[in-house]
Amino acid sequence: MKHSGGDDWQAGGFGLYVHWPYCLSKCPYCDFNSHVAASIDQAAWADAYEAELQRVAALAPDRVLQTIYFGGGTPSLMDPAVVDRVISTARKVWRGANDIEITLEANPTSIEAGKLSAFKEAGVNRISMGMQAMNDEDLRRLGRTHSAQEARKAYETACSIFERVTFDLIYARQFQTTEQWRAELSEALAMQTGHLSLYQLTIEDGTVFGARFAQGKLKGLPSDDLGAEFYEITQEMCEAAGLPAYEVSNHARPGQESRHNLIYWRSGDYAGIGPGAHGRLTLGGQRIATAAPRAPQDWLTAVQSGQMNDVDEVLATEDLATEFLLMGLRLRDGVDLARFERLAGQSLPQGVLAELQELQLIEVEDRTLRTTAKGRPLLNAILLKLIEAL
Repeated sequence: MKHSGGDDWQAGGFGLYVHWPYCLSKCPYCDFNSHVAASIDQAAWADAYEAELQRVAALAPDRVLQTIYFGGGTPSLMDPAVVDRVISTARKVWRGANDIEITLEANPTSIEAGKLSAFKEAGVNRISMGMQAMNDEDLRRLGRTHSAQEARKAYETACSIFERVTFDLIYARQFQTTEQWRAELSEALAMQTGHLSLYQLTIEDGTVFGARFAQGKLKGLPSDDLGAEFYEITQEMCEAAGLPAYEVSNHARPGQESRHNLIYWRSGDYAGIGPGAHGRLTLGGQRIATAAPRAPQDWLTAVQSGQMNDVDEVLATEDLATEFLLMGLRLRDGVDLARFERLAGQSLPQGVLAELQELQLIEVEDRTLRTTAKGRPLLNAILLKLIEAL
């Protein structure tokens, strides 16, 4: 059953995601679409991004662009001139919001002050830094090519240039103790960032870690109980430091949340540009899922030959409803039940809601459904129960 999404997306906003597929080296835990290449024709990439922006904007014109996000790969390997081209083209084809948020992901290795200043001149106003760990032993184990010292220095440099700098850490790592994580998180919080992304190490299929794990060679991973303890410590310490979790893995001072990611979590529209990039666009009253070819060369060739064929799929009502819950319940603010009913054409069964409320896993007030502190670590189980009930 096809569905008319109408202009529901406006409740979430409109953003642009730009994928840069290249890295200096591939991390063993990474399942993103990233590649290592000896040489990259940056000018060809700039032309291709511009052509794609024009193509997508012709499909979805007259929008106010609230965010741009350069992800990857390692976007800080991009030539600042390419970043400049993308931003200026995006702002030509769409109207930029007055407070547009433009984020670029950066690694502590591929970064140096000169390049950061050039990114700022191009219009970037927020840096997201992939630190992952704050000691050399664990960085090495995670396959990172920077040292902890280098990471701290890169962070200080970024803060001297940008008002908004966020960084990522991975916890529940091999052989990590809760005491070590407390010390590391204390140090991270003392760095006075307004935003932190804190992820539990997950072993993904198709990664080096996945293969090692399958062979029983990935030692020292925490038990589920210990993993839960790491999560509790994380919540407690961030909350106390004034950076509560506004989403499962993301913590921010009020007002410092990632506006781009909020568009995803609030089921807004976003254009996805670059190899393997996904998008969600409401066109002619229908919500379309787009996905670009994954291999960098295939993508580039498709754009250059004018044969770009996004894999487009019109989302059916049940897919819209499921996605709305999957994304929205990750947020501490929860989901608007009236909006859910408009999208799904039905309401969530009262019996299931009552059961989850009795277990104190969710709360419903003012037509808003959210998980409780007790329910948040069990989000996947809650989602499964809700979706199965539809």
